[in-house]
Amino acid sequence: MELLNFPDYSFPTKSNENKPYVFDPLRKKWVVLTPEEWVRLHCVQFLIQEKNYPSSLIAVEKSIRVFNTNKRFDIVGYQSNQSVSVLVECKAPSERITQETFDQIARYNLKLKSDYLMVTNGRFHYFCQMNYEQQEYSFIKTLPPFKSIKDD
Repeated sequence: MELLNFPDYSFPTKSNENKPYVFDPLRKKWVVLTPEEWVRLHCVQFLIQEKNYPSSLIAVEKSIRVFNTNKRFDIVGYQSNQSVSVLVECKAPSERITQETFDQIARYNLKLKSDYLMVTNGRFHYFCQMNYEQQEYSFIKTLPPFKSIKDD
């Protein structure tokens, strides 16, 4: 798989019926190793190892209902009170991050009300902090560590 702009994390892999698989430790199962999955796995490890999110407070590929349509978010990091701390949208490294990508995560965030957003294709990462009182967001350099985020 392609080298990404994350620290070097290792994952168990295998091949089955000529398809590559990788073990996802959060979902505790083997999943088909697609380029987007490669980014998603690295991003989860980034949250756990670099930002100190407890793995028990991270959800991967869960369904949500947005505008009467079932959608699937890539990654959500929760606070201990179950409020959403960070919402992440992952794309394959070959995909460009476009306005459409930001529109997608914004639609999901209408439902989830996350404090922080992250959009990544594994090569480029964009981070935003939400300000709901002033109805705006600002781009930031990186996500704050888990412990520094208030648990309302």
